[in-house]
Amino acid sequence: MAVSVDTVRNIAAPIVSAAKLDLEDITVDRVGRRDKVCVIVDADGGVDLDVIAKVSGDISTALDGEPQIEDAPFVLEVTSPGVDRPLTEARHWRRAHDRLVVVDMTDGRTVKGRVVSSDDRSATVAVSGEMQQIPYDDVSKAVVEVEFDRKKDT
Repeated sequence: MAVSVDTVRNIAAPIVSAAKLDLEDITVDRVGRRDKVCVIVDADGGVDLDVIAKVSGDISTALDGEPQIEDAPFVLEVTSPGVDRPLTEARHWRRAHDRLVVVDMTDGRTVKGRVVSSDDRSATVAVSGEMQQIPYDDVSKAVVEVEFDRKKDT
């Protein structure tokens, strides 16, 4: 019997919420003879490794006691999102404050700039010194660009 994403979500959501984290995603992939269950969590300011360890233990204990999956062998991974995670929610944009982003717009344009501010409907991005309002509804894809040698503004 395979592990169900819905079952994991029902078990993990209250545990993640109690830890004051956001449940970003759950994936279940077959790896050999067992399922790999990946629970992705995040929070404003990032996620502390001790918190991830605690949440992982709590979710593991709860899953082990779940009758629907008690006979299904699985490996649990609780992690935070990688830098390549698309910005799809207002909270993702808020967490990308002051980060360089590349935004593919629904009209075919690409905008590259630094997130100055954001709210529930749009983000303000500084592009070559000019502010551009980017409504989320006009975004087809947006990601944070990794900067290895950013020079801080003075």
